[in-house]
Amino acid sequence: MAEETTGILEQPVTVLKGVGPAKKEALAKIGIETVGDAVRCWPRAYQNRGDTKTLAEIAALCRNGETGPFSAILTISTEPQGRYIRRGMHLTTARAFDESGTVSITWFNQPYVAGRIRAMGVYRFYGRFEWNAQYRKLSLNSPLSEPWEEGVSLPAIVPVYPVATGLTQRFMTDLTGRAISAAGGELWEFLPTPALEDLKLPAYAYAVRQIHRPDSLEAMETARRRLVFEELWLMFLSMAKTRADTKRPSGALRLTDTELGEFYRSLPFTLTGAQDRCVSEIVRDMAGEHLMNRILTGDVGSGKTAVAAAAAYAAARNGFRTMLMAPTEILARQHAEDFEKLFAPLGIRVALLTGSTKKKEKDLILDGLRDQPRMGEGISVLIGTHALLTEDVEADSLGLCVIDEQHRFGVHQRAALFEKARNVHSLVMSATPIPRTLTLAAYGMIDVSRIDEMPKGRQKIDTFIVNESYRERLNAFIRKQAAEGHQTYVVCPAVEESEPKPGEGEEMADTPLLDVMEEAPPMKNARQTADELTAALPELNIGFVHGRLKPAEKERVMAAFADHELDVLVSTTVIEVGVNVPNATLMIVENAERFGLSQLHQLRGRVGRGSAKSYFILVSDSEKPEAQDRLKAVKSTTDGFEIAEYDLEQRGPGDFFSECGPIRQHGQMNFRLAAACRDSEMIERASFYARQTAEDDPGLVKPENRRIRERLMEFGQKTEKTQN
Repeated sequence: MAEETTGILEQPVTVLKGVGPAKKEALAKIGIETVGDAVRCWPRAYQNRGDTKTLAEIAALCRNGETGPFSAILTISTEPQGRYIRRGMHLTTARAFDESGTVSITWFNQPYVAGRIRAMGVYRFYGRFEWNAQYRKLSLNSPLSEPWEEGVSLPAIVPVYPVATGLTQRFMTDLTGRAISAAGGELWEFLPTPALEDLKLPAYAYAVRQIHRPDSLEAMETARRRLVFEELWLMFLSMAKTRADTKRPSGALRLTDTELGEFYRSLPFTLTGAQDRCVSEIVRDMAGEHLMNRILTGDVGSGKTAVAAAAAYAAARNGFRTMLMAPTEILARQHAEDFEKLFAPLGIRVALLTGSTKKKEKDLILDGLRDQPRMGEGISVLIGTHALLTEDVEADSLGLCVIDEQHRFGVHQRAALFEKARNVHSLVMSATPIPRTLTLAAYGMIDVSRIDEMPKGRQKIDTFIVNESYRERLNAFIRKQAAEGHQTYVVCPAVEESEPKPGEGEEMADTPLLDVMEEAPPMKNARQTADELTAALPELNIGFVHGRLKPAEKERVMAAFADHELDVLVSTTVIEVGVNVPNATLMIVENAERFGLSQLHQLRGRVGRGSAKSYFILVSDSEKPEAQDRLKAVKSTTDGFEIAEYDLEQRGPGDFFSECGPIRQHGQMNFRLAAACRDSEMIERASFYARQTAEDDPGLVKPENRRIRERLMEFGQKTEKTQN
């Protein structure tokens, strides 16, 4: 007889000691509402406080440029003294020593420290140290401290949890401990036994306890590996079940006429082999027994629009309508122009519907949507922005839904479109190349069409990495491009100087990891950069655009650049997915180290779209080796899939799956640990065992799969909460 579930994991977190209304509200902000949530609130980092060093050893490391954090057992030699040095800034200072040296300690805005630290008390301190070469002195700022006694064991590996206002690390440590104790026998195993044995993974209960209270770094890594596999496996299993539910319903488009010869002959160009392959994959899906649920991915300028047009043509030949939604009006207008050029010779009607469409024109479009979309009759292709989602847009005979760059839409916008197009084929176009590793792992669950070949005639873009010392030469190069009749993009990471940096405003006491980043280069902002360029290049017309502008104003500036009314467009990444401006031959990216690799690659695709030589210049003053390595990776190749593989090694799969799919699961996957997984074998094995489980029991109705079903349901519910 199956063991009965006590249900403690589903109980509200308030059943745990110390969680009242205020703490309940604070915990909800970090996604903890039940005891199970507390159990699975994995640490975001660890502090190796057990590796203690003497002050002499720490001083030597600091002289070599290392700052820690380090752990040391020290004796306080003076009573802590507190004082205000200015309004809002309180300092507490003390001196400490060990057998090898002395150190001065300063706590910022922590006046309570004076009541906790006593002269001649012995403590284990953990924090960042600094060496003053002029005075040959060691200092320690805002460390964590614990009373230390000979023979009394302190934890060596200390977890660091996500927190919100009203929560402290000490409270989170106590909370997770109480949650694990309360869960007791409910930490049942649910992964397939062959998977556990194949990858030598520990049991679930062991992994949970070791991830929170590791006996050693090795035990923590073993636990993390098992939980990473679990997240990947649950994700792939969820995707497999979603695919099983996409059987083509009665009345949905199923191609019976797959002849595309007329379309191919009408094209003013020849499709590349990669485009032709992708068209074949899409048409095969639309003629099959399942609804198509496919991602079309490829670099900017690789020809995704032509492939989508072929799919729309196939739908029109079979008497069905296509709806294409783009994230901006200017991009929707560009798609409409491209489709009109392709379909006009074939007698296929294309319409554009955006927020600025006049009422009279919109009424005509709505009337046209009521006509049967046969070749030469009615509107066969409707292109637009979020205006397509309004209730009065009723596209009868809708068979194909295409979304361009779906991650640019809000969750509710995507949900509204899929609701409108519930029983139709879905195609998402994305300029974010999906790494081959993930494509292989997801085979049979997510359908991915990859355009990995660029059309003939695309110019090679020269990429350079420079620092701020090149500023005058950069301005001269912008002037030279303008003199030759070309245009320049300048991309900045921020809109204004006042934008907060990551971590700004956090209380030091609430960030015990003390993982203070090295001094970063000053962040260039678009507003100041536009002003500086206007002063340096007064003869040029310089525009400024960013995501905070009202849509109409943003569209106006982008259109002015497209029409060559502007020589230079200073922008944030709002132009990452934007208009096609073949005349733009130069892009300068400020603070390039602050951008993701795939993001930089997509930005590069904004230039090199015409016949003139184009340039992509990355400006960075960062001296961090990892930052320079990332920029060199962009410089070394123009292959978006190669860059995506490198990005996967650096970031893990979380970003790719949350941005690109699965298409019908709008919202981010519930990654907590697996987002940082760089083990391609583990990704592939998780995919393999998920497929096995889904094929053996698609509905998870077998008694032995009850706990898998419960865990998968909980995983899905958590994902849904994350996206709202």
